[in-house]
Amino acid sequence: MEHIENKDEFGGLSVNKGIEQPPTVNPYLKKRQKKKHYTPDEYVEGILRGDRTILSQAVTLVESSKTEHQAVAQEVIEKCLPHAGNAIRVGITGVPGAGKSTSIDTFGMHLIAKGKKLAVLAIDPSSERSKGSILGDKTRMEQLSVQENAFIRPSPSAGSLGGVARKTRETIILCEAAGFDTIVVETVGVGQSETAVHSMVDFFMLLQVPGTGDELQGIKRGIMELADGVVINKADGNNIEKAQLAQAQFRNALHLFPATQSGWSPKVLTYSGYYGLGITEIWDMVYEYMDFTKINGYFDFRRSEQAKYWMYESINENLKNHFYKNHHRETELKHMEQKVLKGEISSFIAAKRMLDEYFREK
Repeated sequence: MEHIENKDEFGGLSVNKGIEQPPTVNPYLKKRQKKKHYTPDEYVEGILRGDRTILSQAVTLVESSKTEHQAVAQEVIEKCLPHAGNAIRVGITGVPGAGKSTSIDTFGMHLIAKGKKLAVLAIDPSSERSKGSILGDKTRMEQLSVQENAFIRPSPSAGSLGGVARKTRETIILCEAAGFDTIVVETVGVGQSETAVHSMVDFFMLLQVPGTGDELQGIKRGIMELADGVVINKADGNNIEKAQLAQAQFRNALHLFPATQSGWSPKVLTYSGYYGLGITEIWDMVYEYMDFTKINGYFDFRRSEQAKYWMYESINENLKNHFYKNHHRETELKHMEQKVLKGEISSFIAAKRMLDEYFREK
């Protein structure tokens, strides 16, 4: 740009031309590489050699609701199935604040020190309003998250029973095929709806904290009947006496329950995650249970029953998806919904008419 001030008649003045404007895009910025799409055989090969990146991508496929992703995921699972089933599966539940994530961090470091390979499937609650999840459980596993022999996968519950992600069971198969010998499933911890987790693990651990209730709380059915072991966390400092009292109360409560199908008598232990006390005793209990159920045949029986349970669950899920994933039916549902809201028809009759129409289409 020419400046009039630079002409001869203005000899005493001088205006710099300035510098050339830089480009709006960084010229040194590398182009983003496209994500590679693997074939099912490439996924299986990567999983079997323990490639974490490919394992993570395979889990993402399993969790995806897209039809094309599901087709690839099911083929990968089928090919990984012969290499799975050799791990110990432990479910950990408890009320929010019981220290589930922190305990898994402590337990995981104990297991890795023993030469184990650990996969943690942490289920994070999904919002009923936004449908989103924070997926922040991994932030509480500071030590474990940097270990070479640990794999942590947070997943959204997506509103499924007991806060279990829709495809957690399939993810367990992939992790076992990848060589992980211990699988830990952390639940949301909402109490009596943890049946889904119980139906996919070998040992179900209930974490409790001292001073949260009396013996009557322990007698309440539901989650207590599912537990293979109860662990009282935060048994340190001023809480030691409270923890011992809670331990005695839970032991008394467990004696009032009918005998378990496995023949195992659930134990109640105290433990301090902060000071790392009682960890060895907890895992001795887990391994003792595994040996006990393998000897009496209950271990194989339970795994078979779990496989049957999830077959029926898959049928129910696919029927539900097939019913709702239809554009014509969505319009009909909205129309029927308005009739129900206006009081023109009852909810039960509306549901029956929609189902009758659905079955007629078959």
